[in-house]
Amino acid sequence: MKYTIGQVSEKVEISTYTLRFYEKEGLLPLVKRNDKGIRIFDKDDIFWIETIKCLRETGMKISDIKHIVDLSLEGDYTKEERKNLLLEHRKKIDLEIKKLKNYINKINKKIEMYENNQKFC
Repeated sequence: MKYTIGQVSEKVEISTYTLRFYEKEGLLPLVKRNDKGIRIFDKDDIFWIETIKCLRETGMKISDIKHIVDLSLEGDYTKEERKNLLLEHRKKIDLEIKKLKNYINKINKKIEMYENNQKFC
């Protein structure tokens, strides 16, 4: 199935502006265009866009995503390097999750103090 930029924008909940930006930055190098120059996306493009969205929303820089895209274009022999980049990113996310869990515990304790009418510090 083929999709327009508007359809993809709705499907993955990313603005058309952002999709154009991603293409300009080289994050979507395989997006095809029809004879009128209109972008035509397929399911593989949507998979990449969803992956990019995930990486961006978890704090990965555009330049790092671009590096992963470039490596994938080089072929299968870069799989291990790509995997290692994602493992490092996952470690950063895990650390952030631990930090946020600590914060939520502090907030919960404060809420409990309010609910129990305890003295506040």
